[in-house]
Amino acid sequence: MESQDRPQTTEQELAAFEGATQDLVGLALRSVERLEVSLPQFRLLLTLQRQGRSTSSDCAKALGVGNSSVTRLADRLNASGHVVRGADPTHRSIVTLELTESGHRIVQEVTERRRRDLKEALDRLAPNERAACAAALTSLHAVAGMGLPQAGALHLPL
Repeated sequence: MESQDRPQTTEQELAAFEGATQDLVGLALRSVERLEVSLPQFRLLLTLQRQGRSTSSDCAKALGVGNSSVTRLADRLNASGHVVRGADPTHRSIVTLELTESGHRIVQEVTERRRRDLKEALDRLAPNERAACAAALTSLHAVAGMGLPQAGALHLPL
């Protein structure tokens, strides 16, 4: 059945997904509370965790921000010992960024906290409700165009 043949989303359905979005973003934000890094700094750390050693311009592209924003974030993370700045041996004007052990530890700590908080919330649902939610979110994830990251696709880490 084509999408134009399907009934339109109701206001109640839309409100439910908006509420779930707010809850999930709130969970993500709470996971970085009480850390020595801000959410934008954490996003850069997460990008470097996923990509490995990268140029600052590649990080800017992955984050959907300007190069100067990444430079400011990297300066602070370098000063705090979470990121090491380097240079490309073939192009000295290219700045590279790489996580330190401390940076890896922050990403792991936040990821574990998020998973623990999410599991705690999901454990409060009946197994059939969890399964239905998981199936619906998997389908939504696929149609929203946010499947597995592809080369050149904009994927904003949070």
